[in-house]
Amino acid sequence: MARRSIADRLAQLEAQRKTLVSKLSKQERARDTRRKVLLGAFILHRLEKGQDAFSKDGLHDWLRRELPGFFARDDDAALFDDLLKKPAPEKSEGGA
Repeated sequence: MARRSIADRLAQLEAQRKTLVSKLSKQERARDTRRKVLLGAFILHRLEKGQDAFSKDGLHDWLRRELPGFFARDDDAALFDDLLKKPAPEKSEGGA
């Protein structure tokens, strides 16, 4: 059996290295995406179900203040219109 040259073996190892680097990069992007989705789900859950004062008022106020500056595209901001709108003042039921 003919032995491959050192150059051929190095080329094969470099190709394997590139494949592994690509796979690692893909895994890291998937992990980052999963973290973002879970964090977003947690924040939305706290906004909808949160029982503490921060979840009820502070978190909404913070998001209204900080989110608009985070978005680079109007389409992205439009996805959060429901969170960015000021809530309508509550009407008292007693009347006057």
